[in-house]
Amino acid sequence: MFDSLMALIPRDADYSERTWRLEVLGRVLEGRLYEGLPFAFSDERGAGGEYIPLRMRRPAVRYPLARVVVEDSVSLVFSEGHFPTFECEDVVARGVMADVAAEAGLNAVMQEAVLRGSVGSVAILMRVLRGRVFFSALPTLYLMPQWEPQAPDVLASVTERYKVRGAELVARGYEAVDPAVEYWFMRRWDAEREVWFQPWPVRGPGGPIEDAARTMRHGLGFVPLVWIRNLPGGDAVDGACTFRAAIESMIEIDYQLSQAGRGLKYSSDPTLLIKEPAAVGSEIVRGAGNALIVSEKGDARLLEIGGTAASAVIEYVRVLREFALESVHGNRASPEKLSGAQSGRALEMMNQGLIWLADNLRVSYGDALLRLARMVVRASNVFPLVAMGAEVVPIGPVRWTLKWPRWQMPGAEDRERDARTLSTLAAAGQISRLTAVKSIADVYEIQDVEAEMQRIAGEARA
Repeated sequence: MFDSLMALIPRDADYSERTWRLEVLGRVLEGRLYEGLPFAFSDERGAGGEYIPLRMRRPAVRYPLARVVVEDSVSLVFSEGHFPTFECEDVVARGVMADVAAEAGLNAVMQEAVLRGSVGSVAILMRVLRGRVFFSALPTLYLMPQWEPQAPDVLASVTERYKVRGAELVARGYEAVDPAVEYWFMRRWDAEREVWFQPWPVRGPGGPIEDAARTMRHGLGFVPLVWIRNLPGGDAVDGACTFRAAIESMIEIDYQLSQAGRGLKYSSDPTLLIKEPAAVGSEIVRGAGNALIVSEKGDARLLEIGGTAASAVIEYVRVLREFALESVHGNRASPEKLSGAQSGRALEMMNQGLIWLADNLRVSYGDALLRLARMVVRASNVFPLVAMGAEVVPIGPVRWTLKWPRWQMPGAEDRERDARTLSTLAAAGQISRLTAVKSIADVYEIQDVEAEMQRIAGEARA
């Protein structure tokens, strides 16, 4: 069914196969997969009286399973209580990165990155404007990276190229363009510049010519973008899609629920059947007020759909949902099981599939966070940066790591067990008090562990 729907989506021959694939997956994520179908689900007959197959109708019920899985994974990777902290031995660098991340809203940017990147890839652009650092997540539908030949993990350039109407270019301030003509828009980021090109007609002579008036030199010495491949798999450009394995089941769920809804409507408005030889060829019209007259030996009854059929559909949909969530490692925990959970560990066990998915996402998007931190360090040696209103001194080379919080916030019993365990280990000399405080810093919202240690020491002396 998914292949049939893909065939109905118009494909622009001027774009690559990759662009079309990402566009289709984006439609699934945004709930626009059925836009190519010409008929509503209630349209059973065409203008000429011909029967319209179900595959040509837009489902009346839409279950956004792909969006649910992606948003659940986002909440476990970069929600307010799951965003990691940047760690390094340099106290100044650690404080600077914390300030930059807070001021630039890096948490929200990474949430958007996981959402957009669920189709396969996403890019994060870093800009330095008047000393302040800004981040933004860019969809990669019209982006194409180029890698250094001797360093396959280092970007040499990223090119953006897509079609745009001339009227939109006029609104952006372009001159000498025809508002009724379609143009190519193109720009490229490299290690020294952000190069803009003059738009040229899609159908006609011309090609990319640098627009010197709009081209900017950033002089960072590196491409100010981080390219993120979503999940293991895919190819050198795009990773695996988060929800691809569940699309067919999601489509089946939509059609089954739409059919069940139609059956319930029919049951509420049954068809009257009369056996009488006077009008054998009458038209079939639903509703008790419209009789369907057939055959001989007078008889009358109401044609209804039994309630057991609707129950069977609901059970079938429930099984489909379980299979779909299992295939993409979604959250399959039921409210009954959640009510019986007594600890954070119990909740982790019930959400194990979703945690596996989030753990894989932590690898790719966590690596992107580390790359962004290294970019900020290098930018501090090129531009005078400002974070939280304070000037940032140039930062030397540091080794960045990420400290991720726990998957589930511990309950009272978990915290009590942690306290006993850490107290015993610290008293036995097997761990330091600093390590003990670090291990519970995320639970008790301790922002500065070293300052907390100083306060503990001061209270002990007092």
